[in-house]
Amino acid sequence: MGATEIPVEEREMERRNEEERGENWRKLPEEKRMEDLEKGEKVGVLPEQVMERDIKTTNNEGDLHVSMLHRLNPTNPLRIILNGGARVATPSPQPSSGGPSDHHHHQHRQAPVPLSVSTPQQPAVINLNSKAYTDKVSLFLFVMHLVLAVGLVCFLVFKGIQGLLYASDSIKRKEKRVLQYFLPQVEVASLLSISLAFAWQKAVRLWPKFMVHFILWCSFAMSLSAGILLVCFQMPATEGVGVCFLVFAIGNGLYACWVSQRIGFCSKVFVKSLEPVCKIPDLNQPTYWMLGAGFLWMSFWILSVIGALNFYFPPLTIIVLVLSLLWTAEVMRNVANITVSRVISLYYLRGMQSNTRFCLQRALTRNLGSASLGSLFVPTIEALRILARGLNLLEGEDEFMFSCAHCCLHVMNSIFRRGNSWAFVQIASYGKDFVRASQDTWKLFEMTDMVQIVDSDITSSICFLTGVCSGCICVIVIASWTFTVHRGFTATISLLSFIIGYLMTRIAMALPHACVSCYYVCYAENPENRLFDDTIKDRQALLKSNRDVVMTPRMPRRSRT
Repeated sequence: MGATEIPVEEREMERRNEEERGENWRKLPEEKRMEDLEKGEKVGVLPEQVMERDIKTTNNEGDLHVSMLHRLNPTNPLRIILNGGARVATPSPQPSSGGPSDHHHHQHRQAPVPLSVSTPQQPAVINLNSKAYTDKVSLFLFVMHLVLAVGLVCFLVFKGIQGLLYASDSIKRKEKRVLQYFLPQVEVASLLSISLAFAWQKAVRLWPKFMVHFILWCSFAMSLSAGILLVCFQMPATEGVGVCFLVFAIGNGLYACWVSQRIGFCSKVFVKSLEPVCKIPDLNQPTYWMLGAGFLWMSFWILSVIGALNFYFPPLTIIVLVLSLLWTAEVMRNVANITVSRVISLYYLRGMQSNTRFCLQRALTRNLGSASLGSLFVPTIEALRILARGLNLLEGEDEFMFSCAHCCLHVMNSIFRRGNSWAFVQIASYGKDFVRASQDTWKLFEMTDMVQIVDSDITSSICFLTGVCSGCICVIVIASWTFTVHRGFTATISLLSFIIGYLMTRIAMALPHACVSCYYVCYAENPENRLFDDTIKDRQALLKSNRDVVMTPRMPRRSRT
């Protein structure tokens, strides 16, 4: 009996000592306790906090899982040391052959042997709700440009009214003639262009497969008709503009023949990418808002063109106004593009339906800098890349000329990887800057072997040709009207009506363009997504088996010897 009571008394005394040490531990300041924790001096010694870490090895990966079990005997606690964020478990020493008291003192004398437990690194969390503003420099420049443009337009409108009321008789007659024979045609061109924009978008959404064929050949027919009409007016200015339309019509026809093998796949992608539009009824609202804003701005902008005639250097002033209009309208189009891209990409990536108004607000604030930067550089980069491709398709014996063409193609491909229209999907989804989004998107295409597919995609060309078709229709209608009432304005009004018709339709076509871009980019992020079918996989199989050849120069060919 006496032999059994001694260990009980020792354990009772040890328990009391542990409780006293625990009370002293709690009375220490927080900074001191954290310092002791980092040094490994005091953790896990309280009876109610004693834990055991059961280290288990997984089957194939060798990961160490730590489980917390029952409390231990207070005489042999498991000590856990926090060492720079990593958990290190210190096992108790091996028991000696002595009695309980010798074992207890031996435990405190022996230095602990740390056993590192590596914690697996957590993957970086992808933030789909970034609150940072993208491309702040370009955002500042665009806002400054917009303020200056509004100020200039208001000033020129004032100058026009001033000239109409207080100028000399010659200036009054000139401005009255402009108001009578210039303003009505351009305003009608604006109304016609917005009507065509709604019609084109509706038709593409309802009959995407048919409209791909129709747009290719309708743009050829309309540009050819506009060119012939302007040449038939037999005035130097209209003949010059008409020749430009005829040259473009020839190139358009050749392009339509060249891409005839890609039309089938493009139609399939259009059909599949537009399927989510029916499930999101308010997806068109951002496009409608941008069209309305564009129509009001262009109507007000036309009045400033009249006022520019009563200002210093009218041609230079009108050129500045046209460049400002082009940038502003392109930003409107890309704002609609980013808005639709965010709604569609979240549908593909997360299976969720976003608030369209919230996405529009985000595009007009946080992503406006990327939209303005992309609007400034993407059209230029794509135009120069098309030119470099065209030069590399030609055959010739001049080695120097074609080595320069190969070099230009290399340069444009490098620039294109850092600035392309595919970037707007990741700008909308993750809030990335324009250049980073372009690079990341292109890397996705390279990793999923989709470069050849997206490089030969004709969606951008279809949207561009739709705008050209609307512009040519406006030219045919407005030029005929102007020629009958005031021949001197025919060439100028023809160019303005083409620009207005083109820009308005391009804003409307932002929705199908964004849907197709999201289809490609979101597929590249997760090809196994159940929302995608085998359209792209089948296309990749055809290209790998050489049963379908895409005649698009992406890399320079070897020069002939």
